[in-house]
Amino acid sequence: MNDPKHRSSRWRALLQSSRQKVSTLLTSAKDRLAHLLHLPDKRSAQPTKEQKRAYIQELSQSPLSFKINVFFEAIKSIFLYGISIGLICMALAAGIGAGYFAALMKSEPIPSYQVLKQQLDNTDQAAGLYFAKNNKFGAIKTDLIRTPININEMSPYLKDAIVATEDEDFYKHDGVVPKALLRAVISDVTGFGSQTGGSTLTQQLIKMQVLTSQVTFKRKATEVLLALRVDKYFTKKEILQDYLNVATLGRNNKGQNIAGVQEAALGLFGKNAKDLSLAEAAYIAGLPQSPSVYTPYDQDGTLKNPEYLKYGLDRKNTVLFRMYRDDRITKAEYKAAKKVDLTKEFQPKADPAETTKSYGYVYNLLETQATDIMAKQLAKEANVSTAKLNKDPNLYKQYETQATELLSTKGYQIHSTIDQEIYDAMQGVVHQQGATFGRTYTDTVTDEETGLQKTVSSPVQNGSVLLDNRTGKVISFVGGRDFSLKQTNYMLTKRSPGSTIKPLLVYGPAIDQKLIGSKTMLADFKTNFKDYAPTDYGGTIQNKFIPADEALAQSLNIPTVNLYNALKNTTDPSKYMSKMGINLTADEYSQLGISLGGTSDGVSVLEQASAFSTFADQGEHTDAYVIEKITDPAGNAVYQHHAKKKRVFSKATSYIMNQMLAGVLTDGTATSIYDQLYFNTNNLVGKTGTSNDNRDIWFIGSTPGITLASWMGYDSTGRNLTDNSSQINERYWSKLANSVYQINPSLMRLEDDHEKPSTVTSSKVLKLTGQLPGTVSINGSSQNLNGSTVTSLYNNWTPKATSYEFGIGGSARNYETFWNHYLGYNNGYGSITYSTADELNPTSGYSSRRSGTAATTTNNYTANTTGTAATTGTAATTGTTTGTNYTANTNPTDTETTN
Repeated sequence: MNDPKHRSSRWRALLQSSRQKVSTLLTSAKDRLAHLLHLPDKRSAQPTKEQKRAYIQELSQSPLSFKINVFFEAIKSIFLYGISIGLICMALAAGIGAGYFAALMKSEPIPSYQVLKQQLDNTDQAAGLYFAKNNKFGAIKTDLIRTPININEMSPYLKDAIVATEDEDFYKHDGVVPKALLRAVISDVTGFGSQTGGSTLTQQLIKMQVLTSQVTFKRKATEVLLALRVDKYFTKKEILQDYLNVATLGRNNKGQNIAGVQEAALGLFGKNAKDLSLAEAAYIAGLPQSPSVYTPYDQDGTLKNPEYLKYGLDRKNTVLFRMYRDDRITKAEYKAAKKVDLTKEFQPKADPAETTKSYGYVYNLLETQATDIMAKQLAKEANVSTAKLNKDPNLYKQYETQATELLSTKGYQIHSTIDQEIYDAMQGVVHQQGATFGRTYTDTVTDEETGLQKTVSSPVQNGSVLLDNRTGKVISFVGGRDFSLKQTNYMLTKRSPGSTIKPLLVYGPAIDQKLIGSKTMLADFKTNFKDYAPTDYGGTIQNKFIPADEALAQSLNIPTVNLYNALKNTTDPSKYMSKMGINLTADEYSQLGISLGGTSDGVSVLEQASAFSTFADQGEHTDAYVIEKITDPAGNAVYQHHAKKKRVFSKATSYIMNQMLAGVLTDGTATSIYDQLYFNTNNLVGKTGTSNDNRDIWFIGSTPGITLASWMGYDSTGRNLTDNSSQINERYWSKLANSVYQINPSLMRLEDDHEKPSTVTSSKVLKLTGQLPGTVSINGSSQNLNGSTVTSLYNNWTPKATSYEFGIGGSARNYETFWNHYLGYNNGYGSITYSTADELNPTSGYSSRRSGTAATTTNNYTANTTGTAATTGTAATTGTTTGTNYTANTNPTDTETTN
């Protein structure tokens, strides 16, 4: 192949020569026209007005025949002008095309011999699937079956037939045929002429093995460039062998898509490629032009009706004629092969062998995410934005189809973040502990394929995920109890987050907005926001003011709702959630039940764990991801993940939240975990979560290095877990964490203490009020408040002296009760009470007994009215409420129902 600079010089020389010829032709044409019309030479003096008038008068008096001759000569000259202009345009277009092609060749990386050989010889076209550390475990499943063989194992008839049919000049050209290429370009531009595309066998091989099927000039030019290089690097025999091993050839008698002549010979005629007869070889050689039309089998492996078989048989005869025309077979062979009835030789229908997926949950996850990544990348290359792609399902489907084709045919390698050893260990834990999760039901369902009734097992399911806090990398996960039983990945299904939402939506933003400190008092009294009356676990009410850290540790509901009610008047909490990758509706955020996990559709385990990891990474969030990179067969990155961090909370807020979340394990709802762990728990934080009637059970825990989340529940939202399910989940979580620690303790970074930022302010506040000592007027008498103090942490601010209404939430009567109790009255302050349905919601007369919400619960556990509403009161008073009832779809839960 010549050097690109030499080719560019040849194009410039050709262009210069063309310009000179056109210029000479134009000059000659103008001189001839001037002579015919008796026009004076422009190079001489311009004629005077009298001379022009005399010439016109002379011309008008000329005979008619003369005028006709002049007219036709003028037309002839105009025609010559047109040809000249056309030649100029063609030369210009050729120059531009040559320049573009030269620029393309200059910018396009030239693949080496080894890279091209690897790409052309690669018959394992489905994308390979890899764990972390380059451990391959499988490939994208495809029904494209191929078995590569050496060209010496192919029938000579087959080689002659494919050359005579697809590229009769194969042994003569250098990879491309300029004449055919020019014809194809003109056809593409004008829309007329041949639709063959002008592709040689070499170009077709490049298209199948190296490039995409996109129809662009750049791709076509790259194809030409690579075809020339392939023809230089490889022999014709090597090129033909690769082509015959990868060409798609329709379906076999099992309904599978096939590629390569060996699979075609076996699937159509039940014999090896070397044993094919002339007629059989001609039939297979005719398939590449339109495999779906000419293949003899339908999708299920059934032989097509005779009217459709006719297309392939006619194509076979066309191939035979071309072989005869090119002197590759004799006339007698041609006639004999035409008479062969191949319908008698086609194989009868057969069933494909059963295949199973290795690591089914991982396989499905990687396939789905890789397809989505490639679809968005293809759209981006076509200048289609991700927002537009997501809004148009049909458009997304178009690029998704292209992405699927790439992953099935280009031999890509999908490298994940999943650690195989840790993944195997976590699967071992779920298999060992699964029997302890709860009762397994037996259900009768309708088979989607057969329409018949069948019985299936419905056990308690689990979805878990292990994340790297700093990078967002998914290190491992549990998709479910048994992939063979249920293929749903419960790490990705959306369920009510229960109280695990409290630190993310309520306490974290409240500290960040300087609304509370760790010891700020929150009201826990009977509260009725018209249609919404939350209670604590079991319908209880504490009837006192409670420090924020204790309210979070004990997962109390009424203080949380009061705090969210006040927070909404200060900021938009949804902005925090969206930064952490959780996007709920404005209607959901407007209702108070969201502060306890009452969502319409829920949140996935992966989303919730990713958001929770923000506190462990000093207030910065990194999106979770599972695909590290996608490479081509040569190892070049087609896609590479790049982590992006977002600041969600200040460092001070994150530090304070970690101190508060540590209390969940030391003094709160997850104290049982400590005794079950094999490692140092000094820097372990976490949060429990439970939805209505134990429908969803959560625990999310973080060390400085990792976040591990576990959800339990039935697949059907109509079934609930038992009261001890939270302890069961905590025991299971502990075993998962221990398995991770035993394999790679460094992941947890247990010795990395949460460093206290300089912006964290510590203040000694009164235990009673959560504010600084001060003077308060009680019943007209001034009281100087002093006494026991406790350290409260703040996000770069200090509290004020104690005031009469010192807390968040609570009515005037609640404060009166508090201060009278302070003065020594025995008025029931701090005594736990239980609320009845009428007390919770006197207008509706019903409530959810366990959750304490104004909710209707049916046998199918679909909430009708969780009735949250937005308050218009102040932070210190209950206020009045406005709004409408909150309706939940599948996960209507909105309270913490266990401790």
